[in-house]
Amino acid sequence: MSDMKYKRVILKLSGEALAGDKGFGINPPVIKTVAEELKQVHEMGVQIAIVVGGGNMWRGEAGAQMGMERAQADYVGMLATIMNALALQDSLESIDVPTRVQTSIEMRQIAEPYIRRKAIRHLEKDRIVIFAGGTGSPYFSTDTTAALRAAEINADAILMAKNGVDGVYSADPNKDANAVKFETLSHFDIIEKNLNVMDSTASSLSMDNNIPLVVFNLNKSGNIMRVVRGEKIGTTVGGDQDGNK
Repeated sequence: MSDMKYKRVILKLSGEALAGDKGFGINPPVIKTVAEELKQVHEMGVQIAIVVGGGNMWRGEAGAQMGMERAQADYVGMLATIMNALALQDSLESIDVPTRVQTSIEMRQIAEPYIRRKAIRHLEKDRIVIFAGGTGSPYFSTDTTAALRAAEINADAILMAKNGVDGVYSADPNKDANAVKFETLSHFDIIEKNLNVMDSTASSLSMDNNIPLVVFNLNKSGNIMRVVRGEKIGTTVGGDQDGNK
C-alpha cells in the first residue's frame, strides 16, 4: 500500500451512478462493476467507507415540490439510500469482500446503527463500511453526510464519483461547449464560484476540516484505483494546492 496516496477514503456514490443509463432504480451490471473495482482497491489495503445517495429512487426536494412536507420527503429519501446500501453490500459480499452497513436511522434487523468507533474498527479489520440514511436528519444532503463522516473517521480524502462527468467544469459540459474543466480548486473556490460540486454545507464542512475532495468519472474502468494512487485525473479540491492534506 506504500504507493497509495490515500490510505483511508470516503467514496461518495450518487444514486444515479448505481442506475447507470437506465436513470432510475438499481442497474445490476453497473453495481457489479462498481463492486469489482472496489474489490481491487480493497485488496491493495486501502480502507474504504462509502456514502450512498438515493436519487435513483427518490429525491426529497422533488417530494416537497409535489406538496409533501419537506422533512417527510427527506426521510423517504433516507430510506432510498438504505435500499441502495443493502444492494451494494450484497454485490460486494458476493465477491468475498467483507462489508458492513451502518445506518443513521436504526434498523437493527438489517444493519448496524451508526457508531463512529465501531465504524473505524471495521475499517481497521479490512471491512468496507457503507454509511446509509444520510445524516439521519432532514434538510441535509448525502454530500454533507460524506463530509461529516470523512471528518469523523479522519479520512484522507472524499472521492466524489460522478456518472459520466470527469471533473469540475465552469459550466455544465453537456449544455455548454465552452465549459472549462478545472484540474485543481480550493474549497473556497467551490463556494465563491457557486460550482455544482456539492452543497455549500458540505463544502464548508470539508474546508473547515481540511478534507481534500477528488471529483472523477466513475464510468471509466480503473478510475477509483487511479484516484487512490494519486494520479492526476478529474478535479482535486483542497489538498496540496491550498495547504490541506
